[in-house]
Amino acid sequence: MPDSVYIISDTHLGAATHEVERTLLEFLRALRGQASTLIINGDLFDFWFEWKTVIPRGAFKTLGALSELKDSGTEIVWVAGNHDCWGGEVLRKDLGVDYRMDAWEGELAGWSVRVEHGDGLREVEDKAYRRLRTVIRNPVSIRLFSWLHPDFATKIATATSHTSRGYRPRDEGMGLRAVAHSTLAADPSLDLLVYAHSHVASLERVGRGVYANAGSWLDAPTYLSVSETAVELHEWKGSLDSAATSSLERIRA
Repeated sequence: MPDSVYIISDTHLGAATHEVERTLLEFLRALRGQASTLIINGDLFDFWFEWKTVIPRGAFKTLGALSELKDSGTEIVWVAGNHDCWGGEVLRKDLGVDYRMDAWEGELAGWSVRVEHGDGLREVEDKAYRRLRTVIRNPVSIRLFSWLHPDFATKIATATSHTSRGYRPRDEGMGLRAVAHSTLAADPSLDLLVYAHSHVASLERVGRGVYANAGSWLDAPTYLSVSETAVELHEWKGSLDSAATSSLERIRA
């Protein structure tokens, strides 16, 4: 299979409508035999947690579709977002996903790529959140949360995520875009930098590199595709053959 990479982010299943889930499942099934790699750049679920023998019920259909996609030969990389940062053995062992708590860096279809969810990267606006993230990702906090009954714990988690799951930043993604520009300027070896989190789909040239954001399926079912020659932004319309809404070719060094 030629290198054909697809990137999605911020579907927030559990908070999203049934239509969002339906179109995502349709998209995942279409990738079988077509995608060499699928990258999930965070917040696939609005809430994800793994107890010893329990996982969130609403994840059942999507996990099944991901398992079938993995069995078809597609590699799956999942970069944790701020809503699904409590992944573990279910994702890594049972599903066979390359689940990362931090950014993923490597080569995709010949591109030098960095993929990061983007939460906490804005220097000023995210200062308070970075302190909160330190607490909620602390092993002690995770262990204490695991002692709660899953129904009660899920109710707490979903109640506290109302603001962020419908979130579009006041700056319409400009702060994260500025971080991307400075990152690409500082590392000319990077061909492609992919963020998410802002829910603002983007594809733009920065020097010889490219900044891309797959956007959020809460707004429109957008995704990125990466081939040896170009990175493209698409809107899912029932087929992987639909024309790109925008496209940028790779500039070789």
